[in-house]
Formats: sequence, C-alpha cells, structure tokens
Amino acid sequence: MIKPAEFARRRKQLMRMADEDAILILPSAPERVRSHDTHFPYRQDSDFWYLSGFPEPEAVLVLVPGRKHGEVLLFCRDRDPEREAWDGPRAGAEGAVEAYGVDDAYPITDLDEILPGLLEGRSRVYYHFGRDTEFDLKLIGWVNRVRSQVRHGAQPPHEFLELGHLLHELRLFKSAAELRLMRRSAAIAAEAQLAAMRATRVGGREYEVEAALQYTYRRHNAVAAYEPIVGAGANGCVLHYRANNAPLNDGELLLCDAGAEYAGYASDITRTWPVNGRYSKEQRALHEIVLAAQAAAMAQARPGRRWILGHEAAVEVLTEGLLSVGLLKGSLKSALSSGAYKKFYMHKTGHWLGLDVHDVGEYKVAGDYRELEPGMVFTIEPGIYIAPGSKGVPAKWQGIGIRIEDDVAITRDGHEVLTDAVPRDTDAIEAVLATR
Repeated sequence: MIKPAEFARRRKQLMRMADEDAILILPSAPERVRSHDTHFPYRQDSDFWYLSGFPEPEAVLVLVPGRKHGEVLLFCRDRDPEREAWDGPRAGAEGAVEAYGVDDAYPITDLDEILPGLLEGRSRVYYHFGRDTEFDLKLIGWVNRVRSQVRHGAQPPHEFLELGHLLHELRLFKSAAELRLMRRSAAIAAEAQLAAMRATRVGGREYEVEAALQYTYRRHNAVAAYEPIVGAGANGCVLHYRANNAPLNDGELLLCDAGAEYAGYASDITRTWPVNGRYSKEQRALHEIVLAAQAAAMAQARPGRRWILGHEAAVEVLTEGLLSVGLLKGSLKSALSSGAYKKFYMHKTGHWLGLDVHDVGEYKVAGDYRELEPGMVFTIEPGIYIAPGSKGVPAKWQGIGIRIEDDVAITRDGHEVLTDAVPRDTDAIEAVLATR
C-alpha cells in the first residue's frame, strides 16, 4: 500500500509547482444514487486519492503553500455514532489528522465559514473547474465574498488555473510503490483472464465468463477496474460492448477485455480466444497479424522513443497483414496514406494506465508527441474488427473481432510487461483451452 509519507511527498511536490501565492482546492467524489435510496459502491476521486489516501465522501482537501499554521487542510464529516451504525465508521477531524497526515482537519460543515479566509491573500486558485457544477458555484461565491471586502483591504484571487495541468503530470510517472501495486493488479487480472478462458464453453453465455472474472477479482480483494467487455462472435467487433448476455456458439471467437482495480490501481488486459478451443484458418490468420502488430509496438516501448511510434508500427504491420489476406487492396504506401486500414482498425494502440484505466497525462507536449520515460505505464492494444455486413468482405471474414492488450511499464533500459502471465501466442492460448 501507499504509505502516508508518499502522500505527503506528493502534496509537497505539487505545492512547490504551484508556488507560495497559490491555493489548491480539491473536493472528494460525490456519492452516486443507483436507484431511489441505494447507492453505487463508493469510489474516491482519483486525484483526491492520489494526494490524500482519504477514502470518504463529503470531504475537501485544501493545500495552502507556505501557510505558517499548516499547509494541508482537510474538511471531512464529523463522527456520528447514529450514522456510523448504518454506514460504517468515519475518521472524523481528529482521525484524519492521526491517520492521513494532514496538518489540520475541520468538519465539512465549517467549509463555508473557513474557506473564504484561506482564499484571501492568495493570487491564484488551482481547481478542477467544470467537474462539479454545484461546487463550482460555491467556490465562485467564496471568491465573491472576498471581493466584496476589497475596500477594507482584502486581496482576492485574480487567476484561476486548471489543477490537472500540474497534478496530472505528477500522476503520469509512477513511483516504486505504485508499480508494486500495479504489478499486483496485473497479476490478479491475469489470473482472471485464465479463469475466463477455462469458463468458456459452447452453449454457455457471456455472463458466465464475466462471472469467472468477477469471482477472481473479489477473492483477491480487488474489483473490476471497468465493466468487463465479454463479446462473443460479432459482439467482439463492438469496441465498448457491455451487454455480456449473448450465447457462446461453436466456431465463434470470444473477445475478453477486462481489468482489476487493486488498492485504487487499474490493470487492463484483452485476449481473444475460440469458444470451441481451436482457431479456424481465418481466425488464426488474423490473430497472428494482431499478435505481430503488438510485437512491433512493443519494440518501440523504451525510453527516448515517442509515444506515437508504437501506434505507427502497429498500424503498418496490421495494414501489411490485411493486404496479405486480401482484405485491403493496393500498395502498403497507399493503404497507409489513405487510411484504408481504419475500416478494420479505428482506435489508437494504447493509453496511459494508473489510478484510472484511461489514466491522466498529456500525450503531446508543445504540439509534439512526447517521449517515453521511465515510470510511465500504458497499454498496447492493436486489433482487427470485421463487422457483419462489411461491404466487399467475403463472408468467411465477417463477424471476427480480435484485440490483444497488455500493460507495459517503461524502465531505464526498455520495458516491463506487467501482464505477461496470460498467454498471447495463438498456440499457447489453444493449449490453455485444452485443459478445460
């Protein structure tokens, strides 16, 4: 787990970046109603968690660089034995200071009284404008309250800046402790993928495969990092398929895109396997193309290489493969320049990974794709999708959707594949399926 000292280091680093005349304000995630008086399981805002490790709703973290009476303030719910009997224990202000290393804590009900005084004398406010309309209006009200006192010498903030501009650059680079958690998350997700393979049977349903995933997550104290995509046959061509209720038919492929969230950190794996245990000739040919495309992208995953180079390498291999099997016509150069491959491959080859499955961090810096550096973690996930009814495509190819996705951490001299425990090789997948 992340230790209090690391949360403190993150806050210090962020405050150094913001400078002493700034104030940084970050509310916790709200609780979300599922239906009537029941709620979705609570999940803390990733930025709030990154800076505090505080797990409760109805809280606001305020960082005031250089403040003599304490730079790190947390507003949170008071202890309430009656509510705690229903909803579980609360830290309260005293517990927040003891357990989470903040300089001071106050009841959330005191926020309206205290925050205007903290804003006064600060020239810049860092905050996520537009995320929470209700809190946006409160913040504007507090600023206006300070402005109303200008004639009496008050100094209101005059600059409002996006907090993510500073904070998300910090989150992009994972610490040793974060990488340990991400390896654990990846190991759980890998075990779940293998369980899903073994739960696949002709005549079963997609949700039975999903159940194997979910069971594995929970038995390791993890949850799903996102709704699993378990798409059989043509459903594998739907990039964000969610229904997970169709039958598993003989001769179809099953695309399984799923990841665990462990201690807040996500993993993200996709494998595509035959329901009956054996790839058909066409399925094998396309699976081998996607596998080669992933290997080409992996070869670009090292320090000093631009992030986009992995995508470009994968696209070239995919296009060459689609030409070789007759799904595209013409030359490689023309197919690449015209974007003809986008008919069968319409997304980028990966995304940052961390506290969010599509994690924060800029892909471009000063207009150019950024170079990879140690500590960055991202996915590599090429695919081919041939939806039913695709014009000009022979029937034998239609309804095949294939994606292969792994989680990769950049190291000093190359990369580490965090999800290597799940076979991706065509023959190795068939070998796993043979053990069912």
